[in-house]
Order: sequence, then structure tokens, then C-alpha cells
Amino acid sequence: MTIAPATTDLPDWSLAVARRPSLAEGPRSVVVLGRPTETNLALVATFAELGGGSRLADPARPPRVGPGDVVLARLDVLPTLDGIERGLWHLARLKRAGAQLLNGPVALTAAHDKLTTALFLGRAGVEQPATAHVRDGATVPSFGPPYVVKPRFGSWGRDVHLCADQNELRWRLGQLARRRWFRRHGALVQALIQPTGRDLRVLVAAGRVVGAIERHAAPGEWRTNVALGAERRHVDPPPDARSLALRAAAAIGIDLAGIDIAGDSAGRSVLEINGAVDFTPAYGDAVFAAARSALLELTSLRAARAIRARYFPAGRNEVIPML
Repeated sequence: MTIAPATTDLPDWSLAVARRPSLAEGPRSVVVLGRPTETNLALVATFAELGGGSRLADPARPPRVGPGDVVLARLDVLPTLDGIERGLWHLARLKRAGAQLLNGPVALTAAHDKLTTALFLGRAGVEQPATAHVRDGATVPSFGPPYVVKPRFGSWGRDVHLCADQNELRWRLGQLARRRWFRRHGALVQALIQPTGRDLRVLVAAGRVVGAIERHAAPGEWRTNVALGAERRHVDPPPDARSLALRAAAAIGIDLAGIDIAGDSAGRSVLEINGAVDFTPAYGDAVFAAARSALLELTSLRAARAIRARYFPAGRNEVIPML
């Protein structure tokens, strides 16, 4: 009796391994999409240390990319505080071209639009101040004073105001109603977390805390923005702050972000998520290398998952041959 040779429907894993990106070799190229800030230029230089191509590009005119490339989107809010920099809608096209995309359009929108941030954090049960969206000066939130008023798309501490009571809140909203950003998007009103003159900014990369600072407000200033004169001091964040930062980043699905955290007698809360966070060696001596390693490990993991999904679609059994 002749026995026919056995056949299997197994994938050619030699091809899969050949296509799988190697973390040791690094990606084919890394493109950082954003303005030529010190942080973005330092990120480009850090990725370039791996020997591959690394460059900064205008988000509104991104370069051609393909499989093996990594794109890190670092779009910020507009200086006019009424939206996000141009280029957000190019990101999906770059991903379709085969590039690994870090900080996708949904995550960046959820970080920069503070109303969306509050909704995502609320859905995930992440601690944050009570928040309301107002479109006119007559509406006040259901929670009590004192209040913080800020733009939906804000940064650098601009047009952020403290209001002691409802009368002051109505007056301030009436003043802000003249602003273009207010006419387009309204404003966010949050319950005040009692200022202590300092807060935490925790840098999260690929689900890992890679650095942190404590920001100390300038004399006579209650806001802790560095643009307003605050001082950065390196800290090792306590476990509860680290956990809160990781939960916040996971809630909006962002890959690289700064999580602003403040605390009072009631505990710690997330104030904001910065999707184009500026950071320096003050966050940690090797902060750029740590962020690079975390992000590239994430891209390798995602590539491996994509290979697995390609060869073993959902619902298909994996058959191991008996030799």
C-alpha cells in the first residue's frame, strides 16, 4: 500500500520572519511630524542614532512612506487656540501606505480637545475635575465655585482664568465671548483643584512612564505653565501618580504624551493630556533614549501582531504538525 505524502496548509514562516521588523536593526526610517521645536529636533536626533533615516517633516506636507517606516505625529494646537495644526487628516493615508503610525488622529484629537479628553477619561473612570462645556455667558455649570475657565483647544496657559464665584464666571465668559476660539468652540469650565503652586507632568511612551517633572509656578502666578515662567524640577513620581498617568494615556489610546496631574486633600486628578508635549533632559538624563526604546518596541509588537493576524485570521485554528 502506498501512503500519499502528508500536506499541510501552514504559512511559510520563513517569509514572515523575513518581513518582520527587527528592533535591533531599527525601522527603515522614522518621520517626526511637527514643528521644529527643540523636543522634536532632539527626537529626530535620537532616532538617527540607530543608523536609519530620521527626519522632521511638515504635517501638512508629509513625505512618502511605506512598510518599515515609522511616523510619529506631533501635531500641536494652533496658536489661535481654535483647533489642531493642519495635517491631521493625512495620518490615515500614511497608515494605509504601510507605515507604523504613532499618535493617531483619534488619540491626538482626544488629547488636544479638552472636552473630548474629559469624555474619554470619564468613560474610563479616570479621576479628573468636574467639567462642563459652555457656549455662552449665561450658562453656569451645576457644580459650585471656584472655577477654572479655559479654551477647548488650549496650551501655554493662555486664556486660562480663575473665577471665584458664579458672578465672576458670567463676567469672564462674557469677555471671552469676543474671542474667535470661543465663538467656534465655546469654553471648558472645571472645578478648581486648590492650587499649591506645583503639579506633576508625567511623560508616558508606549504605556511606560519614561520621565517626569514637577512644575513650580512663578512667584505670584497660580498657573504652572513653563511658558508663564514656571520652573521644571526632575522627580520620580509616586506609584499612584504613575498609575494615574498610565490610565489616562490608555483611556485615549495615545502613544507619546505628557499627563498633567494635580492633587489636593481629595486625591490626585488628571488636569490635561498634552499630545505634543515638550520635554527636555530635566525629565530624566536618558529620557529621549527611553522614549525611543519604548516606542520602537511598541512598533515591533504591533508588526508581530499584524503578521499573526494575517496568517491566522480570527476564528481560524492554528494547526501544529506532528513530526
